[in-house]
Amino acid sequence: MSASTRTKVGVVAGRFAGWLSRTITRGQGATISGRVINKIAPNALQELAEGQRVTLVSATNGKTTTTRFLATALAADGRTVTTNSTGANLASGIAPTLAKATGPGEAVLEVDERVLSKMVDPLAVELLVLGNLSRDQLDRYGEVHALSAAWRETTEAHPELAVIANSSDPHVVWAAMPAKVTWVALGLGWRSDAATCPECGALLSWSVDRFDCPSCGFAQPETENRLDGTDLVLDGERIPLSIALPGTWNLANAALAVMAAAHLGVEPSVAAGALDTVTSVAGRYMSVPLGDSREARVLLAKNPAGWTEVLRFLHHRDTAVVIAVNARVADGKDPSWLWDVPYELLRGKQTAAAGERRLDVAVRLRYAEVDYAIEPDPIMAARALPGDEVHIVATYTQFSALYRKFGYGQ
Repeated sequence: MSASTRTKVGVVAGRFAGWLSRTITRGQGATISGRVINKIAPNALQELAEGQRVTLVSATNGKTTTTRFLATALAADGRTVTTNSTGANLASGIAPTLAKATGPGEAVLEVDERVLSKMVDPLAVELLVLGNLSRDQLDRYGEVHALSAAWRETTEAHPELAVIANSSDPHVVWAAMPAKVTWVALGLGWRSDAATCPECGALLSWSVDRFDCPSCGFAQPETENRLDGTDLVLDGERIPLSIALPGTWNLANAALAVMAAAHLGVEPSVAAGALDTVTSVAGRYMSVPLGDSREARVLLAKNPAGWTEVLRFLHHRDTAVVIAVNARVADGKDPSWLWDVPYELLRGKQTAAAGERRLDVAVRLRYAEVDYAIEPDPIMAARALPGDEVHIVATYTQFSALYRKFGYGQ
């Protein structure tokens, strides 16, 4: 079925709105473009998805990178891929992405965890890739259990839906169980949002490598598929994951992407071999000049689970660190999450507090016994720190400002 006249008009109007937004430097134009399309043509998503094999990727952390990895793996296999590479992951971002498709192919779409359940039917989704669930902007998202319950309602309504899911996350396991799931064990990382069983509410029992509920029997699913160091063990085959992006969290993202690519018919070795070409994802991990012959690498961290992974990575490096925090709507207005992050890992490092909530950061660093300087601007803060290596770890709006300032968002 070809797109209706109404959808075609919506796409043209949306593209004009996006062009105008970019021209007057109000943004990249994806969101306003999609809002116009969906307003003019309420059935646009369904019509624009015709002819596409749709895979949705969702998680609290890592969905943008996993999506990029999967799209790269499919392209390496010669597939025609449409993907929302800028991270615009609501209906307003997905509509203009699908409108760019020039013919049948693969649509690999990052989807915000809050709206995942609303996207499955309109897009006739073939595969879900579910990474993790943790606290993220409680003033906007609500508790993790609510998100997990919404995901589970989706899988209960679609028991034949194919799902690639992280067996190491209790919330993801409970949400995915009713569907046709291929599990992969990615390791037990952040546990602070999974104290209780999502099935019965009893306290979960955690060991080194698994979780169990002693009350109702809910437990980590058994699977031979697992992330083992820098290798993905898939159906008994050991596949090296050589990636250019830093951190163990990106190995987990890579493992999910290779699993998904294999489900879609790509040889795992081909999929894994393409991932080292990804060096930055929508500005994540970009290097920005400090004006003194040095560069600072920029890392995005949005919630306690993400911050913890980043700080564990930096803990083992000889690097200076700028903590740049805002508390706007897109960041979450409540910065109390600072107290759930182990900033103690920065002890002994040259550190600076930056951003609009730099004083909140400074208080948290003082209690963590971390020596720090205070400087509002993250670039000036980084420039003032000594050492050959500097990392700026930023919340969303601070990160976005750097992304735009250095031309990456154009």
